[in-house]
Amino acid sequence: MSGKTILPPWRRALLSLPATLALAFGLPTAPAAAAPPKAMPALRIPVEQYQLGNGLTVLLSPDKRLPVVAVEVRYLVGSAHERPGRSGFAHLFEHLMFQGSKHFNEDYFAPFEPIGGSVNGTTSQDRTNYYERVPSNYLELALWMESDRLFHMLPALTQARLDNQRDVVKNERRQSYENVPYGMSWIYLGKAIFPPGHPYHEPVIGSHADLSAASLDDVKEFFREYYVPANAVLTLVGDFETEPTKRLIEKYFSEGAAGKRTPTPVAQLPKLEASKHLTYTDDVKLPRVYLAWPTPALFQQGDAELDLMSSVLSRGKTSRLYKPLVYEKKVAKEVTAFQASMQLGSFYVVQATAAPGVSLQKLAAELTAALQTALATPPTADELLRAKNGYKKEFYQRLESALSRTSTLATYYQHTGKGDYLPQDLARYESASAADVQRAASEWLPLDKVVRIDIVAGKKSTTGEP
Repeated sequence: MSGKTILPPWRRALLSLPATLALAFGLPTAPAAAAPPKAMPALRIPVEQYQLGNGLTVLLSPDKRLPVVAVEVRYLVGSAHERPGRSGFAHLFEHLMFQGSKHFNEDYFAPFEPIGGSVNGTTSQDRTNYYERVPSNYLELALWMESDRLFHMLPALTQARLDNQRDVVKNERRQSYENVPYGMSWIYLGKAIFPPGHPYHEPVIGSHADLSAASLDDVKEFFREYYVPANAVLTLVGDFETEPTKRLIEKYFSEGAAGKRTPTPVAQLPKLEASKHLTYTDDVKLPRVYLAWPTPALFQQGDAELDLMSSVLSRGKTSRLYKPLVYEKKVAKEVTAFQASMQLGSFYVVQATAAPGVSLQKLAAELTAALQTALATPPTADELLRAKNGYKKEFYQRLESALSRTSTLATYYQHTGKGDYLPQDLARYESASAADVQRAASEWLPLDKVVRIDIVAGKKSTTGEP
């Protein structure tokens, strides 16, 4: 061998970290040439967690590197909490919350645009969140705006605003699902994996019929039930002083009755007793095949292992599915695998789009054969190392962004009760062995019990029914 220093894997991983992030965590940014290897320092971000008297949960994580503050208010309500006939309510409210409140009765974005703020909201099956990233000297503005729509939203909610945003959401469904090639696939998968009556059966976007049926009284009732302090999590990340910020939070968020924390819906993870094969038509030029399975919920045993298996299967040109299907046999234009992790249960998807001139039948047969071969053996040491390093790279990138970090900490709290869950989360991936990864794949991805969805050329279906 040459005189080149060979670094252990954890030291090589540290070298790929941005220097500012490594310094923030107290980690070395370059190896000491003659120093013996040391145990990797525990990765931690300071998080203070407490509750106000009205039940509002607060997570504070100061970071002085940049003069910005990210604020997220998360409400523990998503599409999984909706009643039959009320699909899309949680997402509809995401839109309504930007229309104005009692003391700022106009477009919510208006005061943030001149200061270069970033403002938005998202809805999932499990939660709805609203966030701002502002220069740190505008933190009080963000807190006041969020508190006003928490405590004083309903006086500004009119029938005209409801009608307007109902139409906006319907148009969003058309643009994001119905009028996009393969756009209905996420809805098809949810309905196929989760049976009628399961909280995840209906899509987050809702149906046109349910959105049309929503009355102003229905929407106000939804707000009163779910948009209350006890059902909310306020998370701050960035350049702020803790004690003055606590006083601001007390000033703006301590009013109002607590309300009730929304119970987590109870649902069993579906079990496939036999394979299911569905075919949908769409305005597409190339057919696509989806293989899907119900899998463990976020943070449950098997969730991280399946994430790592996704990398082994489809990340990079030498991955176990990409190489034979796209590079060697050229039957697929693209192939990808992923674990869609959620609170009540997840699902795993392997999807492949046919190369031009390749039939659906040929694609499906080759995909199944390649997957059978790929799952037959555990990841090699090199495959597992690349999978873990790829995950850690994305993990650290999420932590670098103040906005992304607020969401990460709030997610930890929602699913584990601890905002400071970062070391345990990362440990799930670092401790997984090749045998663990193969064991999870063998248990959760049986090829004789799988949901298969084919998308073929034809008139687009927009109902979610084959």
